[in-house]
Amino acid sequence: MVAKKGVGPVTGEKLISEMKEFASFDKSTQRYIRRSLDTAFSRKDPIATWARDEGEAAAINAQKRFYAQLPHLRADIPDDSGLDMLEPFLGLLTTLSAFDLAQGRIDSFSAYRFLYERLLGAQVRPWLPAAFCAAAALPHLHPDRRRILLQSISEGAATAAGWSSREPVFWPEWVEKVDAEAAA
Repeated sequence: MVAKKGVGPVTGEKLISEMKEFASFDKSTQRYIRRSLDTAFSRKDPIATWARDEGEAAAINAQKRFYAQLPHLRADIPDDSGLDMLEPFLGLLTTLSAFDLAQGRIDSFSAYRFLYERLLGAQVRPWLPAAFCAAAALPHLHPDRRRILLQSISEGAATAAGWSSREPVFWPEWVEKVDAEAAA
């Protein structure tokens, strides 16, 4: 667990709220979010830390290629009314979102939003419902999975009148297991 540097004063209430939200996700979602953040921000060697087999190593390498576009996305986030930049931005955001949803570890809009707020920052919030719905509706996902994902977005999230500009403060990280006998 880390509070990101440069986000201003961190209130304990906000930090605890974000920690509780992260704890509400199932273990595979938590693992995928931590892996994704390590991959996006080169926090650790994601293959050495997260790959349990060749399939996961290949998925992480693919994720690295997709996430290479994150700096471009961060730089091109339109303001709420920036329809002139909509096509290149939303198209790329939907593509990255489709990749992450296809990995089968993000099972809800809240988990998706949690990850993407950290990948791209608070200013991306107005665009997340559209990108999520577009990616979740794509035919590369099984119909049952599409239904689960699309049903996970609340009416409030889909029709919000405004979004917080407060940056996330909780950044989950890999924590090494401690041998209880050796620690005693």
